[in-house]
Amino acid sequence: MKFEDFIRNGQVKKVSKDIFLIKSLYKNTLNDLKYLNTQKIDVLSARKILSNYYDCLRSILEAIASLFGYKIYQHEAFAYFLKENGEELNSLKFDRFRKIRNKINYYGEEISVKESEEIVNEIKELINELIEKYLKKEF
Repeated sequence: MKFEDFIRNGQVKKVSKDIFLIKSLYKNTLNDLKYLNTQKIDVLSARKILSNYYDCLRSILEAIASLFGYKIYQHEAFAYFLKENGEELNSLKFDRFRKIRNKINYYGEEISVKESEEIVNEIKELINELIEKYLKKEF
């Protein structure tokens, strides 16, 4: 599958670059990250905090996709978007996080505190890398 397939199937649409949307997603995500950084990962929160960090990553990717003139409606398409833009390793990382999040959100899979902490740290690193590369210079 290719990113173009998602466009052809209507799961990604070409749109005008929406600076207001990009700024809003960026600002709101930074605020969400500040809040999440105050939360302790424990047995009760591990699943939910991990899922919320994934949502922050997806929001940053949504802002970046908008910079490129795309509105992405399916999470899997973000991996192909990254790959198409020379981000092969980050594409693989995102897809791994997506699958983990889907397992815990939709299939009831358990996640340990340690595993959640490790994945959250990886997600935070990826978010910071993407912000630095695509959004920081813009905003």
